[in-house]
Amino acid sequence: MRGLFVTGTGTGVGKTVVAGAIVAAVRARGQRVAAYKPVVTGLDDRAAAGWPHDHELLAAAAGASAEAVAPHRFGPPVSPHLAAELAGVELDLEAMVVAASAAAAEAAADVLVVEGVGGLLVPVTRDRTVRDLAVALGFPLIVAAQPGLGTINHTLLTIAAARSAGLTVAGAVMTPWPERPSPMERSNRETIDRLGGVPVATLPVLPDGSPRSLAAGGAQLPLDVWL
Repeated sequence: MRGLFVTGTGTGVGKTVVAGAIVAAVRARGQRVAAYKPVVTGLDDRAAAGWPHDHELLAAAAGASAEAVAPHRFGPPVSPHLAAELAGVELDLEAMVVAASAAAAEAAADVLVVEGVGGLLVPVTRDRTVRDLAVALGFPLIVAAQPGLGTINHTLLTIAAARSAGLTVAGAVMTPWPERPSPMERSNRETIDRLGGVPVATLPVLPDGSPRSLAAGGAQLPLDVWL
């Protein structure tokens, strides 16, 4: 089965929007697609208007239930291992891999899109990280990054961390990409492409997190190359 693992350079960099855009665009093509996010935290925080919580956005994009997309859901806006500890729950990375396969099988999916939590080195258990999960799944990586100041360092570090574990970085996506990017934003994109050896796509500002908006944005991504 084909698949992609979407990670980010950190928290709040548009990772869910990128993952949702991929899912919605693949589905709009008539392909069967499943989405999986092993852990969601921060549900105590109110989502922005027009933007559901991460697992709800992915579920709508895939035409699935939010519970199937994200089996572990926590209220506090903290890292997964701490959220689980506070809830008295023990997370297991191998079980997450099994759950990802089960989500794809239940949807009879041709493509599985997995979204990580935060950045690659965020712990999902006390001693295992998002990177460990990505390695266990074995899918090519898509790195979501912001276009502004600081993104060169954060993105190149993420690419280096991925490659040091043997992961294939298929591409990066800068979002939200402005209609009229500044010289700095254009330079950031070119520099990451050149120094990271990774093609950098862009995803524009979307009006909301609906499947229709996500699919329109995702149609601009190089899905044929990635998949």
